[in-house]
Amino acid sequence: MRELTKEEIDTFLAQPLIARIATVRRDGRPHIAPIWFLWDGETICMETSPRFLKVKNLKNNPHCAISIDITEGGLRFKAVILEGEAELLEDDQEFARQTAARIYTKYLGSEGILAPTPQRMINSPHVIIRLKPQRIISWDWTSSGVAPVP
Repeated sequence: MRELTKEEIDTFLAQPLIARIATVRRDGRPHIAPIWFLWDGETICMETSPRFLKVKNLKNNPHCAISIDITEGGLRFKAVILEGEAELLEDDQEFARQTAARIYTKYLGSEGILAPTPQRMINSPHVIIRLKPQRIISWDWTSSGVAPVP
C-alpha cells in the first residue's frame, strides 16, 4: 500500500466519483450520504438542499468526514478521506447556484445540465458545504492487489 501524492489526489478527485459525507446527528448517531463534489486542490465543495439532514447535522456539529473511493475488482482499491470542520454557505444564493452548476457540469457535462431536471435543480435553493480538510488520508492498492490483514 502507498499514499497518494498531492498530484495524484488532485487527479483522482477531478473524476466524477461519488463522495460519501459522514456527519453526526444530535443524538450522536452517525449519518452518511452520497454526494457530488468539486475539489480545487485545497477545498472540497458539495451542494445540497437546505432541508436535508446533513445540513441540520452540520449546523449542530460542523465536524465531518468525506470518503471518495474506487474498487477495481478483487483487492485493488484507492481512496481519499478528508476530515475537518465544514462551513455552510447559504446566504449568497447566486454563488450557490454557480457552484451547483459547476458541480452538475462535472457529472453531467455542459450539455447535460441544460436538460429540464438539472435546470430545475440549479435554480432551487442550495446550501454549499465547503471543507478545507484538516486531515487527508489516502491509499492506493490498485497495483499491488494485496490488502492489509486486519
